[in-house]
Amino acid sequence: MLKNEELIRFGVSFPASLLEQFDQYIKEQGYTNRSEAIRDLARKAIIEPSRLNPDDNVAGVIIMVYNHHISDLPIFLKNVQHEFHHDIISTMHIHLNHTQCLEVVVVRGKLVNLRSLHQQIQVQKGVFYAEMSVTYLDDSLPGDQL
Repeated sequence: MLKNEELIRFGVSFPASLLEQFDQYIKEQGYTNRSEAIRDLARKAIIEPSRLNPDDNVAGVIIMVYNHHISDLPIFLKNVQHEFHHDIISTMHIHLNHTQCLEVVVVRGKLVNLRSLHQQIQVQKGVFYAEMSVTYLDDSLPGDQL
């Protein structure tokens, strides 16, 4: 929220049981009031990848867990990342145990390209988990306002 942005008050009706669960949620998350929690939930809903235009510039991460013993999977993952090198900022590779690896790929680019990268990863045999999380990137703002 911008410094001088006007706050508008509005009412929200909840069933008692849902409000009780929501109050427990905001307590667990460390919010000091319901308004802060509702604002964050609204922001999250607005930047949901399904609401973004495929040509929007976004930044985010692709997180994957995979079995590195599956033949050619590590080679495929390395090659597909090379194909998308313009969209990949950084990667972090962690050995979880003898079989599983966790990889975090930091990405920035057109949503359509990043969806393609994510899809190519998630359908591979031996990839247990692959999730992409992105946020809208406003390239028109100066760096200090991002």
